[in-house]
Amino acid sequence: MAMIEVYTKFLCPYCTRAKRLLDGKGAAYREIDVTMDRDGFDAMVGRAGGRRTVPQIFIDGRHIGGSDDLAALDAAGGLDPLLGKA
Repeated sequence: MAMIEVYTKFLCPYCTRAKRLLDGKGAAYREIDVTMDRDGFDAMVGRAGGRRTVPQIFIDGRHIGGSDDLAALDAAGGLDPLLGKA
């Protein structure tokens, strides 16, 4: 089973969309809410190569990107193999 981490903020529609896609795949993930967590936000920015928007998604430590990146990966058929569903 893949280890998935999703950095989010409160009331973020892109975060909701990404989580909905993962939920639809039956994928378990760890949500890291950085709304009021400066250290968590700084850690996310560091891991995401300077990207400051949410969500930022990591699968098995690999940076996937944001919600649009996750959706594009799924549309291209690349998400299921990362989730172990190939």
